[in-house]
Amino acid sequence: MKYLLVLLAVIFTAFTGVSQDDENPVIWKQEIHKLNETEYSLVFTGTLAKDWHIYSQHTADGGSLKSEFTFVDVNKDYVLVGETTENKTYTEYSEIFEVEETFFKDKAVFTQKIKILNPSISQINVELFYQICKEVCMNKEEAFTFSLNGETIINTEESLDEHSIAMSEALKLNLKNKEILKDSVVDAESSSLWMIFGLGFLGGLIALLTPCVFPMIPLTVSFFTKHSQNKSKGVASALLYGFFIIVIYFLLSLPFHLFDSVDSQILNTIATNVWLNLAFFIVFVFFAFSFFGYYELTLPSSWANKMDSASTKTGGFIGIFFMAVTLAIVSFSCTGPILGGLLGSTALADGDMATNLTAGMTGFGVALALPFMLFAMFPAWLNSLPKSGGWMTTVKVVLGFLELGLALKFLSNADLVGNWGILKREIFLGIWIILSLLLTLYLFGLFRFPHDGLKQKLSKGRKIIGVLSAAFLVYLVLGTLKITNLKLLSGFPPPEFYSVFEQESDCPLGIDCFKDFEEGLLHAKKVNKPILLDFTGWACVNCRKMEENVWSEPGVFNFLKEDYVLISLYVDDRKELAAENQFKFKYNSGRIKSIETIGEKWGTFQDVNFNIASQPYYVLLSPDLHILNTAIQSTDSKTYELWLKKGLENYNK
Repeated sequence: MKYLLVLLAVIFTAFTGVSQDDENPVIWKQEIHKLNETEYSLVFTGTLAKDWHIYSQHTADGGSLKSEFTFVDVNKDYVLVGETTENKTYTEYSEIFEVEETFFKDKAVFTQKIKILNPSISQINVELFYQICKEVCMNKEEAFTFSLNGETIINTEESLDEHSIAMSEALKLNLKNKEILKDSVVDAESSSLWMIFGLGFLGGLIALLTPCVFPMIPLTVSFFTKHSQNKSKGVASALLYGFFIIVIYFLLSLPFHLFDSVDSQILNTIATNVWLNLAFFIVFVFFAFSFFGYYELTLPSSWANKMDSASTKTGGFIGIFFMAVTLAIVSFSCTGPILGGLLGSTALADGDMATNLTAGMTGFGVALALPFMLFAMFPAWLNSLPKSGGWMTTVKVVLGFLELGLALKFLSNADLVGNWGILKREIFLGIWIILSLLLTLYLFGLFRFPHDGLKQKLSKGRKIIGVLSAAFLVYLVLGTLKITNLKLLSGFPPPEFYSVFEQESDCPLGIDCFKDFEEGLLHAKKVNKPILLDFTGWACVNCRKMEENVWSEPGVFNFLKEDYVLISLYVDDRKELAAENQFKFKYNSGRIKSIETIGEKWGTFQDVNFNIASQPYYVLLSPDLHILNTAIQSTDSKTYELWLKKGLENYNK
């Protein structure tokens, strides 16, 4: 259990906002002293920020991580003489790990004597791994290079060739009155987070109805209320139990923030990766058939046993935490597929995937914890709970069909991004129609799955869900036949122009568009019209919603058709650029990124010029690159129409 606490501490630290000192809590410097013709002394000095400490090489096992040196090519070109010595250290007992820990304050100094075996060697390379802590801990690595001949060692930085420099400069726009972009408002982001929190909460409520979780409610609440010294103690323990459930699911989302700190576009790249989407498709199909009763998903039973044993031994605050961990593990066979769906939903949603996932996981944890808290405060409510039974099997089967429907969306993403042309809109909708038909037949008892019990009279709830499923089936059929529109599903099926039937245009709503900025800019100059710059994506759900629900409105459509030059840049297009158009782009930070695909080019183009990496993102430009209005993202048709109108007025002025 102590290693779990270390892991949680490290995860928490890695993704918590901190000050500059906390981002760089130690500054290292190195020295080398020649002792004689063959022996040298290497000195590593770390100056620590206030209240931070580094652990010694000799701190006790079972506690925090020790500092460890790796001497490259040791025993080949040189040997170590004696052990690595340290300056003054401090020792303190850790109540968490129950061991004496040894660490440095203010300054950590390590000294190592070496003896040269190979006279031609000119430098020594050393790597240091250490753990630095304040309230929480971070694992760090540092590399040192010592020169033996007194020459200055220069770490060469990768440079760009002339081609890459020219291509990089061409990617940067000379935007006029760019300050207007600072006033851009992203209304969708906060509302989207609440929506994803709500989806997570709904997922948690559904998980409560599954046979892995539902029977645990009365058992756990009874344990707290009956095994506590008094009622208030039992209620407090149950509230703490619920709180820990929320914390556990919140913590599970934090590692995804690591990706976001590496590259502003990496989560978009991950979410639209062809092979990852195919993997999601396979996993969701696997989840679905587990809900159908063909097999059961479980984590190793030893995990649950260890957590249960830990909760019994430790008791109190820590014991309740391990009880919550035990619940998360034993309920995985039911919650796992739902959490997978939540992960999939955040991958499909626009915005910061990591933040979306944290919001969704927190919502899931809140819903899962709520009944344990409420029933502990009002135990009489337990009598109103329905008994476990066959209805929970029906819930699992319905979830299985939903998982299959969502799985198809990931296959569609891979098809769109990879430009395979396999899962066209009509085929996608046809498969959804078959799934809806099968679900309807199941709900009305016309066929059964392996884990269904004895055939019984259909319940009222099952009939109601069956009618809703039948209504959805009719809606899909009418939409596929184009008798009605499918605006309620905007973003999930492939776009209408991605059809088995030949289309006049491969642009939304048949509007003429350009998919290369330079081509669109030349055309705008030729026809003397302003530009609607549309940063979009093949796998972007909100982009499809905007195109099908907002752009299709007559007022907006007329502006796009008659008054603007539409340039749609797909940031997730995985088609490779021609060899002569591939290049490396260097950011101001010094980071170099290879631009090899169309999507990488336009994603970097958006990031560099507009400092944003989410889609949809709309900018109005004049042909001479004046910003005509504040940028805008997902919004309603009225706002969008007024926004286009204002941009046109500014252009005409």
